[in-house]
Amino acid sequence: MALGGGTWQVQNKVLPGYYVNFSSVPRASAALSDRGYAAAPFELSWGPEGTVFPVTSGEFQKNSKTIFGYGYDHPKMLPLREIFTHAITVYCYRLGSGAVKASNTLATAKYGGVRGNDITIVVAANVDEPDLWDVTTYVDGVAVDTQTVEDAEALVSNDWVDFKTEATLSASAGMPLTNGADATTINGEAHQAFLDKIEPYAYNALCCPASDATTVRLYQQFCSRVRDEVGSKFQLVAWQPSTADYEGIIGVWNTVTHSTIADVPTHSLVYWVAGAQAGCAVNKSLTNFKYDGELTIDTDYTQAELEAALKAGKFIFHNVNGDTRVLEDINTLLTLSDTKGEIFQSNQTIRVCDQIANDAAVLFGQKYLGTVPNDASGRASLWGDITKLIQQLDDIRAVENFDPEIVTCEQGDSKKAVLCVVNGLNVVNAMAQLYMSVIIQ
Repeated sequence: MALGGGTWQVQNKVLPGYYVNFSSVPRASAALSDRGYAAAPFELSWGPEGTVFPVTSGEFQKNSKTIFGYGYDHPKMLPLREIFTHAITVYCYRLGSGAVKASNTLATAKYGGVRGNDITIVVAANVDEPDLWDVTTYVDGVAVDTQTVEDAEALVSNDWVDFKTEATLSASAGMPLTNGADATTINGEAHQAFLDKIEPYAYNALCCPASDATTVRLYQQFCSRVRDEVGSKFQLVAWQPSTADYEGIIGVWNTVTHSTIADVPTHSLVYWVAGAQAGCAVNKSLTNFKYDGELTIDTDYTQAELEAALKAGKFIFHNVNGDTRVLEDINTLLTLSDTKGEIFQSNQTIRVCDQIANDAAVLFGQKYLGTVPNDASGRASLWGDITKLIQQLDDIRAVENFDPEIVTCEQGDSKKAVLCVVNGLNVVNAMAQLYMSVIIQ
């Protein structure tokens, strides 16, 4: 008879033998998560409809033409270049639906939109084997794909077109795809569709690329609901949200007066601000940060106007010796209370709060939820992980003078609840004002 063996839960085995459990370290650790994630919808002429797709800054630089239909330096890519100036990853979404795919007798564009009209298919007899055909796909006159086949049935779809395999191949100097069209209407329903799709994702900043008050309010309501009811912590960047009074909303008020391309909307600065807010480290501030995008921004304000803007909770740029810089990294919170004081008007404070909330939620959901018993030992483990998170914030000077004793983890009102309290956390903000007294004898 074989010796006993297998896994064990308690030490109650009868047979002699080798009992072993193999496990991995829990995937969720008490480590600070990365920032740099933004979410934004775009008016595009290429790409999938009705879906959120993440794009990294490296992918945008290298594969912009394949992903968005145009090269990195194309005028239509300006909003993406603005947001990617500081964002690391952007959850992108193509606004609108019903874009028409361009086509000809041999192929149909991969996506709907006017960009499909810039595609041409050339068919020529192969030089070495006259019985075969070279089928080349051109975009803006540049070959992007060539296939050598015996007939159309052997053609394989590429990044730009889906071939009609039932077609008959014959020599052609160039068959352009035609009748491609963009979505005809970009309205509130299109933005609502984006918000419905983006809600499950985690990101640091959400961009509202609209200027009409109704759409801006739609984004405002989405932000406050998701932050307060769902618990997903991010900040919304919107243009002139006149009704906002909330630490989760950043209101951009400067208008764009000129850019590298024509007909740029006056509210286009929101893309850069969203990327900069997403990419700003948890222990940093955008106060006095230099604008390094491609837009020319109206900064013609008097000292009194700038003071009034700060008092009104406006995120505003001003002119500093020819440079366009952020005046102060603030949000739209104006109504203060005993539980939400002046420090909550600082975006640096909100970044710290959101970092703790998001990281603690991921930690609890992946390591403790439904797994760790709610006893003294389990709560002690949770206490240790949460204090480790905050200690890392202290190490990078996002908070200061952190004493683990201010953190308590106790059983809540029910057997399955844990009440964690952090009482007296001291958040650090960057220097913004200098008062200097020089006494001369």
